[in-house]
Amino acid sequence: MPHIVIEHTTNLPPLPWDDMLAAVTSELAGSAQVEDEADLKARVLHTDAFRVGLAGQGRAFIHVTVRILAGRSAAQKRDFSDRVTRGMLARMPPLPAGLAAHLSVEVVDMDRESYRKVRLG
Repeated sequence: MPHIVIEHTTNLPPLPWDDMLAAVTSELAGSAQVEDEADLKARVLHTDAFRVGLAGQGRAFIHVTVRILAGRSAAQKRDFSDRVTRGMLARMPPLPAGLAAHLSVEVVDMDRESYRKVRLG
C-alpha cells in the first residue's frame, strides 16, 4: 500500500513510463502518510480496446488509480491525488497535434479488514 495503477490507451505516442513511475513514487514517498517507500507499488497497464466518447479516433486517456488503506481524511486523499498529478505532469511530453487526451487520478479505499500483505523475501 499504496498501489498505483496507471491505465492508458495505446493510441498515445511512446511515453517515458519508467520516468513517470519514478516521479509519481517519489512524490508519494514525500507524504507523511507513506511510512516506507518500499510499500509503494506502481505499474502501467496498456489498454488496447477502448473508446473515448463517441469519437472513433483522435482521443486518448491516462487514468491513475491510487489504492490506499481506508481511514484517510478527504484532505489526505486530495494530497495523494495532487502528488500523483504533479509527478505525472512533470514527465509528460507534449502530445501530437490532433490528439485530445485526459489525465485523471482517483484515490480508492482498500478494506483494512480483508487486505493482506506478506513479505516474501
